[in-house]
Amino acid sequence: MLWFKPSDPNKLKLLIAFSGAYLLSITALHMLPEVFIGDDRGAYFGSFVLIGFFIQVMLEYLSGGIEHGHAHTHRTAGLPVGLMIGLCLHAFLEGMPLGAGHSHHGHEHSHGDSHGVEPLLLGIVLHKYPVAMVFLAMLLNSGLGKPKAFGLLAVFAAMAPLGTLLSNVDVIGQYHRESLAIVIGIFLHVSTTILFESSEGHRFNGYKMMAIAAGLALSAAGMLLNAH
Repeated sequence: MLWFKPSDPNKLKLLIAFSGAYLLSITALHMLPEVFIGDDRGAYFGSFVLIGFFIQVMLEYLSGGIEHGHAHTHRTAGLPVGLMIGLCLHAFLEGMPLGAGHSHHGHEHSHGDSHGVEPLLLGIVLHKYPVAMVFLAMLLNSGLGKPKAFGLLAVFAAMAPLGTLLSNVDVIGQYHRESLAIVIGIFLHVSTTILFESSEGHRFNGYKMMAIAAGLALSAAGMLLNAH
């Protein structure tokens, strides 16, 4: 962000569209089967999907939709407390299934620990990259100095790893599938909002469709590699 100073917001929107398509794809191909297959408690886990969906609705009230690339530079200068709370809770929750998956997933399914973990990790990374860029640009444009802006960015960056570490505690890790269902709800809200947002200009929408197709193709390729 500091070196290249991207001046065209549409390029960032394309990256966000790519990550949104990938999130939706791994949700359908990897995460939903992991939660629901081989279990007759569909309504139980479905309730956690709904919880995650509406948690994200509340978090976006705080964050202002920065997860979709919406940078609100008109905010007052200083520490953006509400935005930080929304972003950090969002990242913390997303990181929780990663740690629990390593310690518990293999006990529930005989196919091993890694199925679904690497696609989820890649999805979080692809999603967090553009969000971090928008967040840093917003902080700098709001008048915060670089030390404070990078300090807040570091706090945000630590949230998903902290969620992963906490989920390795047995008391929390035993609810791996419930936490994964919550993240499914979060991903469904974020990805569909990204994909359904309209952009001006027929040409840009064509590029957006190409970015979405690339995200879907990457997820499908990952599923085929895991299958083999």
